[in-house]
Formats: sequence, structure tokens, C-alpha cells
Amino acid sequence: MAEIVYPQGCRPITDDLGPDELVRRLKALAHTLQGLGQDEGMYQQYIPLALHLADEFFLTHPSRDVQLLIACCIADVLRVYAPEAPYKDQEQVKTIFLFLINQLQGLRDPKDPAFKRYFYLLENLAYVKSFNMCFELEDCQEIFCALFALMFKIVNSEHSTKVKSFMLDVLCPLITESDVVSNELLNVILINLVEPNKREHKHAYALAKELIVKTCDTLEPYIQAFFNHVLILGKEEKSLSIFSKVYELIYELNQCCPSVLLSVLPQLECKLKSAQFQERLSAVALLARMFSEPMSELAKQYPALWRAFLGRFNDISVPIRIKCVQYCMHFLVHHPDLRKDITETLKMRQHDAHEQVRYEVVMAIIATAQRDFQAVAESEDLLHFVRERTLDKKFKIRKEAMSGLAMIYKKFLTEESVPPATEKAAQWIKDKILHGYYMTAIEDRLLVERLLNTSLVPYTLPPQIRMKKLYYLMSNVDDNATKAFIELQKHQLAVRRTVAEWVELHRKPPTPAVQKEMMTKVLHISSKFLPESVKAQEFLNQFSEHMKKAPELLQGMETILNPNVSCEVCVRTTSSVLKKLGQPVMTNIYYNTVKMLLERVSSVMVDHDSLLILVGYVEGAVRGTDTSIAEECGIDIKKAAERGLKLLVMLSFVFPAHFLHEDVLNRLTSLLELDDETIAPHILAALTFLGKYRPLGEACSSLFPKLISLCKAYAEVGTPKQAKNAVRCLFVNVPEQRSQIFTEILETLKSTLSPQSEHYRTAIVTLGHIAHNLPDNFPVHIKNIVSRKIVKELLVREGGGGPNAPDGEWCSEEDLPEETRCKLEGLKCMARWLLGLKKDELSAQKTFRMLNAFIVHKGDLLQQNQLSKAEMAHLRLAAGAAMLKICEQKGVGDQFTAEQFYNLSHLMVDDVPQVREAFAAKLHKGLSKGIPNKCLPLDFMGMYALAGREPERRVRGLVRQYMLADVVRRREYVRNITIGTTVERAVSQLPHIMPDYMLVFAVPVLTHDPAFTHYDNVTQLKMVKQCLWFVLEPLITRNDFYCYGFYKSLIEKMKLHKDALNETDDSVNFKLWATCDLAMSVIWARSTSFELREFPSDVRIPTMYYAPQPDYFANTRVFLPPELQFQPKRQQTTEPLPRGKKRPRVIADKEKEHSNECEPSEASDTQIIVPGLEQPPETELDEPQAKRNMSD
Repeated sequence: MAEIVYPQGCRPITDDLGPDELVRRLKALAHTLQGLGQDEGMYQQYIPLALHLADEFFLTHPSRDVQLLIACCIADVLRVYAPEAPYKDQEQVKTIFLFLINQLQGLRDPKDPAFKRYFYLLENLAYVKSFNMCFELEDCQEIFCALFALMFKIVNSEHSTKVKSFMLDVLCPLITESDVVSNELLNVILINLVEPNKREHKHAYALAKELIVKTCDTLEPYIQAFFNHVLILGKEEKSLSIFSKVYELIYELNQCCPSVLLSVLPQLECKLKSAQFQERLSAVALLARMFSEPMSELAKQYPALWRAFLGRFNDISVPIRIKCVQYCMHFLVHHPDLRKDITETLKMRQHDAHEQVRYEVVMAIIATAQRDFQAVAESEDLLHFVRERTLDKKFKIRKEAMSGLAMIYKKFLTEESVPPATEKAAQWIKDKILHGYYMTAIEDRLLVERLLNTSLVPYTLPPQIRMKKLYYLMSNVDDNATKAFIELQKHQLAVRRTVAEWVELHRKPPTPAVQKEMMTKVLHISSKFLPESVKAQEFLNQFSEHMKKAPELLQGMETILNPNVSCEVCVRTTSSVLKKLGQPVMTNIYYNTVKMLLERVSSVMVDHDSLLILVGYVEGAVRGTDTSIAEECGIDIKKAAERGLKLLVMLSFVFPAHFLHEDVLNRLTSLLELDDETIAPHILAALTFLGKYRPLGEACSSLFPKLISLCKAYAEVGTPKQAKNAVRCLFVNVPEQRSQIFTEILETLKSTLSPQSEHYRTAIVTLGHIAHNLPDNFPVHIKNIVSRKIVKELLVREGGGGPNAPDGEWCSEEDLPEETRCKLEGLKCMARWLLGLKKDELSAQKTFRMLNAFIVHKGDLLQQNQLSKAEMAHLRLAAGAAMLKICEQKGVGDQFTAEQFYNLSHLMVDDVPQVREAFAAKLHKGLSKGIPNKCLPLDFMGMYALAGREPERRVRGLVRQYMLADVVRRREYVRNITIGTTVERAVSQLPHIMPDYMLVFAVPVLTHDPAFTHYDNVTQLKMVKQCLWFVLEPLITRNDFYCYGFYKSLIEKMKLHKDALNETDDSVNFKLWATCDLAMSVIWARSTSFELREFPSDVRIPTMYYAPQPDYFANTRVFLPPELQFQPKRQQTTEPLPRGKKRPRVIADKEKEHSNECEPSEASDTQIIVPGLEQPPETELDEPQAKRNMSD
């Protein structure tokens, strides 16, 4: 070995020196080597020294300082001799570089006293790219991996930019000047971009990003090859961590250096269409994130990939569809150019068969509206999707849709300026939310009640603004929403009363009777007013015990339920009551149950102060002195006045206690003195409701004389509407003075109750209402007036027609001649008189005969052909309405004959469409009143059958809604009586209430239909069949308790009877029996189950319409022509296709297996039809479809 030469001033470095001496000599040597330049060939004499320094003794010396100084010296040697280093042996070179890498660990702590030397070492290695020597080694990738791994491991927050810069200077050439970049090295670099390294080693993440950006041109083919390996070939190397993080890696690379992915991203299209669920899900999650990022241009750059991604919205897998929809909010907010595509895909997904997908659609649109309403507003479709989901079959989705719309409406109410699109949406949102009250589920009603108080009329607003919002709401909602608002207020009033009675029981001594009553009340409240009645009952009992133990809780409840409570006190007390019930968390079901109940009973919309403000607004609109409220509501002042008055009438029914203050009553009474004839009826109606709560004579005696004189004047010389309301108002408000006041009014009527008087019509109305309200005070007197003045001098007298008679078959009531209008009021007057009498059967029979004559003679009682067609139409309709009205009252209402009943039913098929529509509305009104005693008997449900041949589709749809509502209401009542009463009593009531019995009445009504003349006429029979299906459809298809055996037994029994009206006329009996056979054929064709189980009620046939036959009477003959007899078809192997439709493509089983597309559901599959609101799609009324197989 050549002799070792040391630079001048440097002493020999030998392995026998002690550590301290060795360090001293190495420092001197290192200092000298630092000063040497890079002159080629000048320092050949030092080569033996360079080799000596790389001796294993020094590289593995136990002293850290010795190793560091040796590393610095070797680094300088490499610098001085670059590019030809003195180390030639490959093993030695590898050992040296691994030693240098090991030394670079010292860079970890910049506070280390030796850090400067470590930094010098790094700088030196970077300066001359010393590691490039390793390219010639076979194991170069191993060395590079160690170096890269070390750098990523040690980099931290305390390193300066300079240190990081030198690190990159060391690393970058090893990529850019290398012939190959191994997957192992890629793994070392890229693993820093993904979790958990990204989160735990942020500086390594930043260093890796910078390194990739600097070397992207070189890395691109290797990265592409790697992804090609994984995505296309599907190969995996378990040893490399990045294989499991492929999609996350693509996202991060796209963030830091998109150029390296130019040919990688299109490869993801095959993953989107993979048969493997996990692959599709990962690709969808990645692309959704990348496409939806703010400022992302990927959708434009890769249109084919974007289209493939949109296809995944229709994926067969639910989690993938959910993932797609969840990102829609980001697309809608950040990418206006993609909104059209996203809206189209959401249109399909909002009808998805899976509820979670539909839920996410709603959440995505609502979240978008919260962040950027303009994004939603620009596409009205999106809001309409949410609107449609308010009728979803799942409450969870309905709730989010309603709450989202309410949030948008509240924003519109409370913000000073909103986009025009929001204003447009606000027009229908309030209606839609209130329509939710038509839902049958209690959860929906609770939700609407909550949204009304929190969003439509926010209870947190000051009274002046709150009343303006209430006024605005009631001025701009449609009729259905108005009805829903009234129903909501009535329902809350009922809840308040029941809960108040329950709370009151806690003040009574706990006797067994009180305990029993308390249990009954709890059962009633939990089953009627709260969801999940069993749980609710348990928690109400718990709350009851709580109130007994905590007097302040009971007192709080009494305050909340006090009719005079102010909104502010109610809110404060509700809050303090809830605080005593534990933590307000979802898991505290006790807290949430009581909270639901309190939401229903607390009165936070109207109190005395706010009512006074509202009356002020209404007064300003009525008098025309203040136009601001009309401008704010966006309607003309006349309409604002009318809506305001109607609102006051409704509030007087629900919150009468707040009205019974002198300041409010003074203002209301002052409005009675105005000349406008439309004002008084509303004010008088409101005062009538107040009188029912507490007679005004007691509440405000100072106003009373003035009120009496005004009411008397209206009853005597006002308009008919004013007179009607004045009589009612006086009746409820003057219990002590009734006889005296009404005697005076009757005296006045003697002069005005004549055709010559200008107040003739008013006198007739006043008489009718006095007769109705005070039947026992003047029985003989009024009977004489009715028989002489109303019947003889008005109804049976010639008149009508003449030059003023209207042309055409119909006109509005205002256009009729005055004499005819008086006759209409005369018919109503007779009905009211009979309703008051209740039990005068003889008078009722006479009246029914006269009313029947009006109907039979088409309105022209005397048949003198003087009346116009319009007058006759009005008169027969009024006679029919009067009959219906009388029939509501037991006693007098039971005196009609079967013939009169059939004649009355003919108004359902009258020649004039307006008569048909108005009569059906009256019929529905009579049937929907208080079941079971205050409504029309079940017989009248049979009249709905005739609407099956209604030529006008709109009217038929309307009557169908009426019938559905009446069926639902009766079923609800049946459900309630079977829970709350004894079994015997319930069963005895069923034949008079159960809608299933309407078939018994529909059959004779159809038998006596004037259009049904021959029992074997096929055309007529088809029409009868259509009518039967009209009434049977809601009984069969919308009935959870449908029982085929009951209907079979019912029809068989009907067929064993003859027609009661024409018992000996076989042509009528054959029609009756043919109708029975038709009904049976419809039931066979439409039933899906053929159980013969027992029905809760016995089959009863009413003898009024059916004449019983002897026991031996048998009727097995079928009265239908062969073509109308039901033939069950055998099951076919292939179903015949509807004519004109293409045969659907049959998907092979294998193709089905590999298909990853799903079909969206039909709208009707995911949506509820609300009875009485949206018009449901009509079921085919013609030939009922035959079942494929009777045994199914």
C-alpha cells in the first residue's frame, strides 16, 4: 500500500489514537480539506489518505464525533476529486454512501451543537451531486431508497428553507439523471402524499410534493407505468404500501402536479365500469372529489370520463349512488357549467327505489341552498325535486324536504333583499308546507305545526313584525293551504283542551275515579296526539309523576295552558319546564316526548298584544286609511281587507280569550258601523265565536247596548248575509234577553215579509235562522208564518221568468230575478225550520214531498213553463240541498221515502254540469260533518256511484276526492271506536258507519238510474260496471282490512231480495240482480286475496231499498250477457303486449348478472297521494283487468 501523505499542518490519523486526540487531528484535517479547490490532477498524492479515511475502523468508530468528521472529510474528498472519485471498489462505494446517509440523520435536530457540520455535509453532497456516483452500482436503488426515506423521515418544522432546498438538491438529480426509477423508490416518495403520513408528517408531505413538481417530467412515465400496472392489468405487489392507496394517490398527484396524470385519468373509465363493487366505489369516490373541487377543470379536460362518471348515478349498487349524490352540493356550488348535467341526474335519483338515495338528493339540494341559494334558484328544477319529496313515502325524507323549504322561506322573510328566484319559490313554499297537514301520519302534522311557528310565522320576531308575517302568509296562500291552516289551529285547540283537562286532574285528590280518568286522558293524548303511542303513554305517565312531585312543573304547565297567556311568557315557561326534564339530547326520549307535546299546546303566535296590532292592520285595510299592509302582502287593499277579516274570524274561534278585552272589542264593534256590506258578516261571525266562549254581555257590558241595536238593524234591514250572522250573534251573546229581542224582530218581519218589501229576501233569511235557533220559543207563530208566507205566498205561487230571466242553462245566483232568489231562500228557510224542530215528522213528510216535486219537475213546481232553464236548475239544486240538509238531523231527516231518495240521487247525473258539481259538494259537506250523529246517513254514500259516469274528467276527479276523504274519515272513526268502546257497542254501530256498506246503497241507486233501462243492454251494463268500480276501488285497493268473504256474502244476500219500490216489476228486479252480478264480477277481477275470514260486522240489508223474500227463495241465475260474465284467465307463459307498444328487450341472465345499472323508480312508487289535495292518477275505469290466476 502506498505511503499516506497528509496535507501540511495535519498530523497522521491512526487507529491507535484515543478518541479525543483523534477528534483533534480529524478537525484539523477536515479544516484543511475544506480549503482545497477542485483542481484536476493536483492532489493525486492524497489518494492513499482518502482510501485510509474510508477504512472500516473509522466508519464504525464508536465516537459520534469521529464518524461525523470522517463523513465531512470523505464528502470533501468526493468534492475535490469529482467527477472521478478515488473509490473504485463497488462494495466500498456502497458502504461509504450508506455511511454518509447514516450520518445525515444528524440533520434531524437543528439545535444540536454539531448541526453546522451536518449541514456542511449535506451542502457538500448536494454541491457536486456526490450520490450520482451510485448510478454505476448494481444496488443503487437500495441506496437511493435509504437516502429518500431518511430525508422524508428527518425533515421537520425547525428546518429552514435553505436546509430543505439542499435536501431537494441532493434528491432531484437522483431522479432526473437516473436511467430508471424503481417502483420501490416511487413507493418511498409517493407514500408521503397519502394518509396517515400526510397528516402525521406534514413537512415530509410538502417535501414530497415539491420533489414531484421539480422532477415531474422524469417521473411521468414511471408513474403512468405504475398506474397502468394497477388499474389496467390489475396486478398488485403486496410489499409496496402505495398499492392499497392508489385512488388517494391519484387525488394527491392531481392536487400537486396534474400533468403526470394526463394518460392515467382516462384509465379510470374502465374502473367505473368494473364488475367489482369496491373498484367502482373507489373510482366514484375519487372522481367525485376531483371533479367537484373548486376551480377544477377536469370535466372539460376529460369529457368522456365525466360522462362515464355521470353514468354511475345510475349504478346498481346503492352505496355508489349515494356517494354520487352526496357530492352534488359541491358540483352545484363550485361548477355552474355542470349544473345542468347534475340536475338531470338528480331528476332520476329523486325517484330512486332506495330511500337513502332519495334522502341524500334532498340533503344535497338543501345544503346547496344554505351555502349558495343562487345555485339552486337558477335551476327551478332542483327546488321542484325537493317539493316532490315532501310527498315521499318515508317520513325521514319528507321531514328534510319540508324543513329545507321552510329554511328557504324563513330566509326570504327575515333578509332585506333576496334573489328574485327566492321570491318566486316563496310563493309556493308556504302552500307546500301547509299542505303537509293533509298527511295522515301524526309526525307530519307535528312537523307542520313546528315549521309554522319557527319558519312561516317565526315566534322569535317582535309582535308587530310577527303579525305582518302572519297577515302576509294568510293573504297569499291557496285555498287548500288556508283550510290546512284552519284545521291546524283547530287541532291544536283540541290538544290544548285535552291536555289542560289532564293537567287539571293533578290538582284533584287521587281517588280511584280520578286515577281512572287520568289513565283515560293519557291513553287519549298518547294515541291521538303523539307518535309511537305506547312509548308516549309510558313517558306521559312518567311526566305525570314528575308533576305530582314538582309543584313548579305543574304550575308551569298550567301557565302554558292558560288561555290568556302571552307569547313571551309561554316561550319562557316552556323553556323552564323543559330544563327540568334532563339533557336535550336525542337519546333522552322522555325529554323529546314532552317537548313534542309542549310544541303542540304552547301558544306562541297570537296573544292579546299581538292581536291588538293585527286588528289595527285589518282596520287600516278595511277603512282604506293604511295601504302599507296591502303593499307588503303584494295584493290590492280590498283583498287585503277581506283576508284580514277572515283571519280574525278564524282566530276568534281558536283564541277567543285574547279577544275579550275592551280595546279589541271596541275596534271590532266600530267596524260594524261602516257602510261596506261585506264587512259586517265577518265581524258578526267573529263575535258569535266569542259569545260561544263567553257571552259578550258578561265580558264587556258597556259595549252591549250598541251591539244589540246594530244586530237588530242588520237582522231587519241588512243584506241576507248580514241578517244571518246578526241572528246568530244575538242568539249566543244575549241568553237572558233572547225572547224579548227576537219577539221585537218577528214583529218587524210582519211588515217586511211580503213581496212588496225591499227587504223581503232578508226577512226570509232572518225568519229561517230564528226558527232554527229558537224552535221552542215561538213554535205555533213560526209554523203559521212558514206555511202561509213561505209555502203559499212564495214557493207555490206563480212567478219567475219574464224579461229579466237569464239565458242559457246556468248563471250565477246574482243574475237570477229577485223573485227566484227569494224562492231559493224560502227553500233554505224551510230546511232550517225543520232542523230546528228536530222531531216534527208530519211537517217533515210534507216538506219532503214538496222538495221532491221540485226535483221531479226539474225545478218548475207548477209546470207552467214560465221559468228559464237557469232558474229551474237553481231551484232543483236548492231543493236537493235542502233535502240533504234536513237528512243530517235524526228524526225529521229520516222521513224521506226510497223514491224520494232515488229522485234526489238523479241530481248527481243532472243535465247541467254546475248542478252536478254543486250537488256533489253539498253531498260531501253533509257526509263529512260530525260522524256518526251530525252527518248524513251512510245511504247517501251510495250516490257517489253515479259519478262513475260523469262525462267531465275534472268533476269526476273532484267527486273521487270527496268520496276518498269520506271513506278515510269513516275508517278513522271505526278504528277509534274499536279502541275506545265496548265490543258490542262498536259492532252495533259498524253497519251505519263502515264505508264498505256503501255498496248496499250504490246498487239500488244504479238500478234506478234513468240511463239504465234494460238489464241485458251491454252498453248500459258496461256503464254500470264503470260506476261500480268507481265506488269499489277505494274499498278494495286502499283497504288494509279488505275482506273478500264479506263482499261475497253481502252481494249474495242482496241477490236474495227484490227491489222494495217495485217489488212485482221483474224488469226492475232483473236490473237489481244484474247490478249485483256485475259488482261480483268486478270484485272477482280486482281482488288480490280471496279470504273467507270473518268480518267484524254481520251483513245487514236495509229493507227500505230491498224487499225481503221467503226463506226458500233462491236466486242462482246469472243476469249478465256472456261477454260480461267474469272468466278467470289461465296463467299464460308470455303476457300479451299492449297494442302499439314495443316488446321490451329481454336481458339475458348473464347480462343481468354483469350489468351494474339500475332503473329509477316510477314517481308513484316513492310518493304519497294525499286525499283531498293532489289529484291522483285515475285508475282505468273501463274493463277491470282479469287476474292471471285465481289461485294466486
